Parts: sequence; C-alpha cells; structure tokens
Amino acid sequence: MGGDNLDVCRDLPDASFQVIYLDPPFNTGRRQTRSTLTTRRSDAGGRVGFKGQTYETVRGRVTSYDDEFADYWGFLEPRLEEAWRLLTASGTLYLHLDYREVHYAKVLLDALFGRECFLNEIIWAYDYGARTTKRWPAKHDTILVYVKSPDAYYFDSAEVDREPYMAPGLVTPEKAARGKLPTDVWWHTIVSPTGREKTGYPTQKPLGVLRRIIAASSRPGDWVLDFFAGSGTTGAAASELGRRFVLVDANPEAIEVMRRRFEGIDVEYSSHSRL
Repeated sequence: MGGDNLDVCRDLPDASFQVIYLDPPFNTGRRQTRSTLTTRRSDAGGRVGFKGQTYETVRGRVTSYDDEFADYWGFLEPRLEEAWRLLTASGTLYLHLDYREVHYAKVLLDALFGRECFLNEIIWAYDYGARTTKRWPAKHDTILVYVKSPDAYYFDSAEVDREPYMAPGLVTPEKAARGKLPTDVWWHTIVSPTGREKTGYPTQKPLGVLRRIIAASSRPGDWVLDFFAGSGTTGAAASELGRRFVLVDANPEAIEVMRRRFEGIDVEYSSHSRL
C-alpha cells in the first residue's frame, strides 16, 4: 500500500500478523544537545501501557533533544504501538535500527511490550563502504526482537539456515556437514551494487537476512507485515517461503520498485497501491 503507514495500519485487524519486520528511517542527521532518559513502572504513573501497566516516565524529556529527534520518536512511537496490536499471540516483532537510535528504541519497546517480551538483540555485521580513521568504523546494524507473549511465541530453529563451523574438526562429520545454528551475531554482506539481487533502491536489505527472520518466526501460510517496505525484500523473502504478506510504503519510488520486483507474482493493487 502507498500512503501514510499509520493510517493503513489502523485499518488492519487486531492480531493478524505472525511476523512484523520494520526498517524505519534511521534519523542520522540529528544533533544531540542533552538528555534525560528514565523508565520507571509505577501504580501512580500517568502513562498507561499495554496490559494495564503504568509508567511515570518512558522516554523522559525527549524534547530536551532537538526538533528532529523529538519528531522522529513522535513519529515512530504510535507505529510501534500499532505493531503490538497487529501481532498474533505467538507473533514476533523485528525492529531494524542503527547504533544512533537503538538504545532509545529498547527503552520504548520495554515499556510497550514489557521487558519479559524482549527476546534478542541481533547484530547484523557487514563490511562495505567508507572507513574512518578517527574512530572505530561502524559496520553493523541492530535488530531488536520482541515477542507478543513470552509464553506463547513461535520459533522454529530447525527451519533456520545453518552456518559453517569455524573449527569443523572439533565436531562430528555429521554436525560439520549440517552446520551450526546462527547466534545473535549475523555476518551477511550487504546487497552487492552490481549483483542480481539489487533493485536500485538505496536502503535495500539482503534477502538472506529476511529469509532467516521469516523462516524462524513464522509457518507456511502465515501473514507477514512490513510497513516501511522500501524495496520489498520482506515480501520477496515471504513469497519464497510460502508466507502471505502486506507491504506498505509512502514513497512512490519504493512502490515502483516493488511493482517491478513482484511482476509475475499474483499481487493485488488497490487505490492505495496495495501489495
């Protein structure tokens, strides 16, 4: 779908998606001045979260940052609230951010979902692009993983792709042939600028990363949602794995890239450019 993803999400039914993957803009241009950041659960709190929990403060004085930062979190928070509503009881949210914002997102998601629903912090490491000599070069993104219910979430490690053992001689030949289950640190190269996977969309994510997410946290036939869909990689991975999907993006360039990418696949378009 094209258009404001918050409006679109509010029209979707409760508990209808098994996996929600979000790769929002990273807000990299802001300048930080000062901060006050606290999270404290309190029966007398003025903020009511999910499950009836109340909080005195979730993000503290977010306005103590500049306007770009305040606007960013004012933009993202209601969309994360919708993600919670849209997840099934066994569902999982994957929120993909970079090092500039991920720690703020962790505090916010702890409040929205509950700290007991935090499952993993995945580090996606890659090696491409410019290298600074003035600090440690940043070569990773972070994916925060939260489940709707800590007692009912779905995770199938048997469906996850395997990685080679670093010391295959230390395990049995059978284990070496099968490979090991990935940890929470994933090495995966970015989409090659000259490779067949490249769509031309500037922030395209690799199919391998999305395949792993969808294979682990959903079953064939389940619904997957991405409402910052960009190049449509989430839908491409879901389609390959036999999942159904809804993609949403307001950028006309993204909609056109997805139209080309899903040419030949049975996809319905509406007045909102539904995919």
